[in-house]
Amino acid sequence: MSKLRSPLRRGILALVASAFLFAACGDDGGSSSGVDSTAPGNAEAAFPLTVEQAQGDLVFEKAPTRIISLSPTATEMLWAIDAGDQVVAIDNMSNYPEEAQVVASQLSGFEPSIEAIAKYEPDLVLVSYAPEGMAEGLAALNIPVWYGNAAVTLDDVYAQIETLGAITGKLPNAKTLVDTMKTEIANALEGVTGVEGATYFYELDNTYYTVTSNTFIGSLMSSFGLENIADGVADGNDYPQLNAEVIIQADPTYVFLADTAYGENAQTVAARPGWGSLGAVASGQVVELDSDIASRWGPRVVDLVIAVADAVKARS
Repeated sequence: MSKLRSPLRRGILALVASAFLFAACGDDGGSSSGVDSTAPGNAEAAFPLTVEQAQGDLVFEKAPTRIISLSPTATEMLWAIDAGDQVVAIDNMSNYPEEAQVVASQLSGFEPSIEAIAKYEPDLVLVSYAPEGMAEGLAALNIPVWYGNAAVTLDDVYAQIETLGAITGKLPNAKTLVDTMKTEIANALEGVTGVEGATYFYELDNTYYTVTSNTFIGSLMSSFGLENIADGVADGNDYPQLNAEVIIQADPTYVFLADTAYGENAQTVAARPGWGSLGAVASGQVVELDSDIASRWGPRVVDLVIAVADAVKARS
């Protein structure tokens, strides 16, 4: 079996650690979707606006117009609510939507330079995690930071979208987007049958890192009634590394590949020693996912749900 070249593998695992993948972050002190009690319920965005977060509340007298997004998920959310014209810079991982690519994108999402950020004179920086020293460095320059940590549930996704809607003055757009997502997800789940006893392995990379049901992606899979083969063998780690023997013995009904951007597909899985005997391989239930969609919790989570639903319905 071919291994990921070390830079790629480090990149994937860094994504997991830094919340670019769906990390369970229930009590890490970084919740950022709380808005003051009046703003989210309003038909229109209201200013002044207070956004509550563990790192320090943010107060907006007006909508920011020089936003830097260092989070691919936040970038997708901003463009989806028509707030892209308020963004002056994005990070080098923000590759969607296409319209966002006209924005300067030289900033590193992993190790952002305080000096490079400051040159844009931002009135808000959006991050999904903060490297050591970043928060202090931006605070010293009086640059506000919003921490959009990885979602744990779909409600977290909706809350982040509406929070960004309130901040940018696009709350009606955000509410419309959330309503549309809820409808599309409900439609995708409708008619899903025949999953009793069905199991899955969700592959983050070809060294067999995966997720448990305690993660955001795990909770999505649970909504289909699918059982995760990693549950109970992870020793408390929600992003465990399994071995081939465990996976082959478990014989999952489905194999979902979140690492297609790195060359993995149904053919490479079938070619792995011992994997050809898996039921998922024999029945054509190795599901190739868009790696970006499978690693972000923004508006395109709908596409991920639809992809899983289609796979389940195809087997039913």
